Amino acid sequence: MRCAGTGRPNAPETWLFPGNIPGRPITRNAVELACEKAHRATGITKPITPHSLRHAFATHLLDSGTDVRRIQLLLGHRSLATTSRYLKIATSTVCATNSPLDLLPKVAPLPPQLSPPAFF
Repeated sequence: MRCAGTGRPNAPETWLFPGNIPGRPITRNAVELACEKAHRATGITKPITPHSLRHAFATHLLDSGTDVRRIQLLLGHRSLATTSRYLKIATSTVCATNSPLDLLPKVAPLPPQLSPPAFF
């Protein structure tokens, strides 16, 4: 991943995660090995993969109140549908969402109006 630049000419060659070779990023294999090492060291029973870390990052952003659109941009998804599937939005998050109708002021109900009978 690049910290700045996109690989175009004149783009900086600064890497967010530099590799062992100067001017090159960390390799996919090195990231996977680091995840395996962390998995063994922690004793966590669930798998630890780069994808699970990405998922956890996105979920923590969502839980802390970050807008889904912003998460979409951070993850680099073209479609918001991809991001929403990816996040597997927690039921507690959805249920905790306030309806705009709940924000309206409460009005006391009007007493029923009695109408006179139509026939005597």
